[in-house]
Amino acid sequence: MPKLCDYFKTAEAAEILGVSQNTLRKWAQDGRIPMRRNPANGYRLFRRDDLDAFLNEVAKPVRQSKK
Repeated sequence: MPKLCDYFKTAEAAEILGVSQNTLRKWAQDGRIPMRRNPANGYRLFRRDDLDAFLNEVAKPVRQSKK
């Protein structure tokens, strides 16, 4: 079972990804990045593994078409 210390709050996760908190909230709402809720207060929580996987996915080079 994951521990609460294995998760980052929105501000911390946004800093890791280098985006604003609003951008991260939008991505989570759209399902682009997994998010969980703290059962005690409802805060958004993000796992480090999910953040790393997201960074690896968006860092893949875009295939360019031949001209």
